[in-house]
This record gives sequence, structure tokens and C-alpha cells, in this order.
Amino acid sequence: MFGLGTQEMLIILVLVLIVFGAGKLPQVGSALGSGLRNFKKGMKDDIEIEEARIVEETKPPKI
Repeated sequence: MFGLGTQEMLIILVLVLIVFGAGKLPQVGSALGSGLRNFKKGMKDDIEIEEARIVEETKPPKI
């Protein structure tokens, strides 16, 4: 549905260069990578918490 081909990627790259400039491109890339890494870590933490909650709820009650 949202397939990006070579031409689309080049257009996006040119727009990023125009908006941020070549000097700030490494900073923008670093910030984007850091944000993505933190997002993935947060999602993983949420999944682990939810899985632990489900396991705890499905345990039979102690008598």
C-alpha cells in the first residue's frame, strides 16, 4: 500500500537535505536512531509487563 521505491526515497532525501541542511543531517539521523531505539525498548518493556500480568492472572489460586 505504501511501498517506497527508489524515486520516492530520493525525493524524501532531497527534502530532508533542503529542510535540515547537510551540516545537521548527522545530528538528525542520530536523534532519529536514538528515538527509534527508545521506542522499541519501551514497547518491549510493555510487552514483558503484560505477559507477566497474564501469567500471574492465569495461575490457579493458592489454597
